[in-house]
Amino acid sequence: MELTEKHKEYWRKNLVVTAILLFIWFVATFVEGWYARELNAFSFLGFPLGFYMSAQGSLIVYVVLIWIYQYYMNKLDIEYGVEEGEDV
Repeated sequence: MELTEKHKEYWRKNLVVTAILLFIWFVATFVEGWYARELNAFSFLGFPLGFYMSAQGSLIVYVVLIWIYQYYMNKLDIEYGVEEGEDV
């Protein structure tokens, strides 16, 4: 099955947003852990920032990334006419 230009454009946009969100995920997961000692010089809500990001901050970032992805993909699905029907 040959993909149309519309399909290719849809998947290109999907891959771009996925790559951007994966980069943010990588930073929140690995870069934050790598620089945790340096981040501990700062305080957030009374906790050292490196500790806070490891304990709660990264989880908040993950939930926000999931929300951004679903919001963007719903808009993209509507734009390209591939949205799912209403659930009962």
